[in-house]
Amino acid sequence: MELVQSIINTLSDPRLLLPIAIVIFLISLRRPGFWSIKGGLIALVLVLGFMSVSLLDPNFRIIVTKPDNVPIVALIFLVGFFAWLAMHQAFQHDKLIAKPDTSEAAPAGDKVWVWPDLVYTELITMVLLSALLIVWSIFLKAPLEEPANPSMAPNPSKAPWYFLGLQEMLVYYDPWIAGVLLPSLIIVGLMATPFLDVNPKGNGYFTFKERKYEITIFLFGFVILWILLIILGTFLRGPNWNFFGPYQFWDPHRLLPLNNVNLSEFIFVKWLGRGLPSNWFLRELPGMVLVLLYFTVTPLIFARKWFKPFFMSMGPIRFQIMMFLLLCMFSLPIKMVLRWTINLKYIVAIPEYFFNI
Repeated sequence: MELVQSIINTLSDPRLLLPIAIVIFLISLRRPGFWSIKGGLIALVLVLGFMSVSLLDPNFRIIVTKPDNVPIVALIFLVGFFAWLAMHQAFQHDKLIAKPDTSEAAPAGDKVWVWPDLVYTELITMVLLSALLIVWSIFLKAPLEEPANPSMAPNPSKAPWYFLGLQEMLVYYDPWIAGVLLPSLIIVGLMATPFLDVNPKGNGYFTFKERKYEITIFLFGFVILWILLIILGTFLRGPNWNFFGPYQFWDPHRLLPLNNVNLSEFIFVKWLGRGLPSNWFLRELPGMVLVLLYFTVTPLIFARKWFKPFFMSMGPIRFQIMMFLLLCMFSLPIKMVLRWTINLKYIVAIPEYFFNI
């Protein structure tokens, strides 16, 4: 048992957890059987078995059963269920498109009335959810703490669960990027979707085959770059904002010394063996060139190779906007991996003007 717990704690290291999650995510999209009823039941049994056995461990039980964290556990199950349901219906509909079966088609003129069908369904749902909340409030104490004390902050001090993704991003970016720019780009990207999406297929029905790239990018951003960050911030970030395995004790006295360095320090001090230039422009010129190449050359390479069909169908303006949003999104896992592996803090660091990337 201890060996299994040690393996799981090791795999929960974000340096391994993130690539493992990405690999499983990509493989699952290429295996329709994963989204079948049988595949969904197998995944549910495995997750429930893992939770049941893990609850025997006191450290795991303390974290998972905290009143603050119980809704997040439920959120994980709900997100998993509805993601499976949507993909299951998408693959099922793709089969019908490939081999039409009139026996499964809906009768012509079939309708569902708002009254009484929808109203009754909503009424029953309201009653059941009200009963659930009453039972929940009886058996789980409200996570109320003492009044705020500026001289004593909790350790770890965490934001509400819906802001834990932003709090995790603050580890890798300046507040103006993690708290303002990236959330704004998420909103702008969603608003720009009708303008960028030139694929007429998949409107009004579930499908994956006809919208592979669109669904893959959306699920990657939502599941990997948002839900996974919430899981990291809730269950793996402990005292002093250190990472802990699911079965590790959250030791408040554990301190991990970090020597985060900027790209300019890597280049001038470590690689060239000289001091940093006194002029901020010369000091950060390599980082600025790297960022400029990332946002200018990368779209050109993708337009000539892997994304050439998108470029031809979208046109240069739409394609450039799409690539800018995609590159901003993928900059997050890139920055996370760089911080975890080589302790890279900023690619461009200009504290003289409070500008850091």
